[in-house]
Amino acid sequence: MTTLADFPITKKWPASHPDRLQLYSLPTPNGVKVAIALEETGLPYEPHLVRFDTNDQLSPEFLSLNPNNKIPAIIDPDGPGGRPLPLFESGAILVYIAGKTGRLMPRDDAGRYETLQWLMFQMGGIGPMFGQVGFFNKFAGKDYEDKRPRDRYVAESRRLLAVLDKHLAGREWIVGDEYTIADIASFPWINNLVTFYGAADLVGFDDFAEVKRVLAKFLERPAVQRGLRIPARPAA
Repeated sequence: MTTLADFPITKKWPASHPDRLQLYSLPTPNGVKVAIALEETGLPYEPHLVRFDTNDQLSPEFLSLNPNNKIPAIIDPDGPGGRPLPLFESGAILVYIAGKTGRLMPRDDAGRYETLQWLMFQMGGIGPMFGQVGFFNKFAGKDYEDKRPRDRYVAESRRLLAVLDKHLAGREWIVGDEYTIADIASFPWINNLVTFYGAADLVGFDDFAEVKRVLAKFLERPAVQRGLRIPARPAA
């Protein structure tokens, strides 16, 4: 595919600004990662809301971009070699944005690999475990009489928070003094755990002073405050 219009997804979500990166997303923890990174870097983009209440993620148009039917996904009309680049998986998109802009990633190899290490820590641990806590504490799982599944995910979430809390001692951000995609990946999930999922008491969030400190600093960033609301949800 050589132009943005060649992608079937643009039939359902037409591009008003076809020269800009196209973001197909929803303001969930995974979705806002990419919006925050785009806001932080200033890379021009156009957001499109993928509504789960109408199963947009299962539509043929969305599946043509991400066969795994998950948000977020992007098309950059100015990808490598000047050709459009379709991409899904939030971690991969964060790495791409960092590479394209030269921002949010240390320039030295050691710092780069450390950032990727903590990005994978979020992708493989924080996201899946916190999501399970959300299911068992806020959604249908909260009605299960057997609390052993919930307690298992709570215990693992506490363990992950403890790992991060110990690591953050004496550091401004996850990778030392530099704000990176590792922070952008992790702190939306931590924020969601204690706010939307209402699991602060369940996981004993007050025990993790370093995580709380850095979360508060993360939420003070103007780009974060904007990105947490992108794409805008429809009015109730």
